[in-house]
Amino acid sequence: MNASSHHRVRGRGFTLLELVLAIGLLAMLVGMIFSVASQNIALGRAVVDKQNEDSVDTALFELLDNLFTSLPGNARLELLAESGGSDLLSNISSDLTIQNVPLSFNWGGMEMIARSVQLSTVRRRDGLYDIVLRYYEGEILEETQELGDEVVLGDQEPFAEVVLLEDVAVFAWQVLDGRTMDEWQADWEIVGRLPLQLELTYMRDQFADPVRQVFWITPKQNPEVLMRQLVQQGGQGGQGGQVGDPDAPVLEPPVPGEGPQPGRPGEGPPQPSGGGTRGGQRGGGR
Repeated sequence: MNASSHHRVRGRGFTLLELVLAIGLLAMLVGMIFSVASQNIALGRAVVDKQNEDSVDTALFELLDNLFTSLPGNARLELLAESGGSDLLSNISSDLTIQNVPLSFNWGGMEMIARSVQLSTVRRRDGLYDIVLRYYEGEILEETQELGDEVVLGDQEPFAEVVLLEDVAVFAWQVLDGRTMDEWQADWEIVGRLPLQLELTYMRDQFADPVRQVFWITPKQNPEVLMRQLVQQGGQGGQGGQVGDPDAPVLEPPVPGEGPQPGRPGEGPPQPSGGGTRGGQRGGGR
């Protein structure tokens, strides 16, 4: 009786091999669950990062499109690019300056107005770029800054800076001349004329596919030229005896008591004062 009872007690437990196998299976199951969960988390992060990048790119393109489409007729654009080779993607840095484009916005709780903006590609030590938008209160292009006979250099400091993008591999501009319709150019320094289109080549990293975005610049008439034409037309229209002609005769109003006066109703044309009386007296005296 004691032997059978002892045998039944030993049959109710687990052997060491069974415990090892159970722990191994449990560890494999936990590892599989952890691997699937990690992959899902990484996939979710990649999707969120991609959505954030797309949102930033869309906001950047909308900002630039609104800026280029709202340029006035007297705006001036200058593009200076420093290239490291013949390939467009080897550009080192560039400065896209737009002048005579009044922009009003709030900065630090104060309303500010920028007359010039500059979109600069700033190279960092790691070889990547930061895209910085700088706001200037006045003109910064040297050819248009004249004070009497002295040319004021464009050394103004921006009163506001906004970093639009960070850690960018490629951010290169090209312009298309609307008159010659030549191939795309990396520089533009023509005073008094805007290009027809701007093309932006954009890459976030070296292994990404380049994104090309084209911006249209609507041709508009220069308001300063229009005002000069109106002034010239006004000066030509005032000649020939019109108002403002210094050679035109001046008509003065009649002075009361001098010259012919209008007669009363029923009377004939006015006669010289006292002429008939004097003539009758002379005739009677003779």
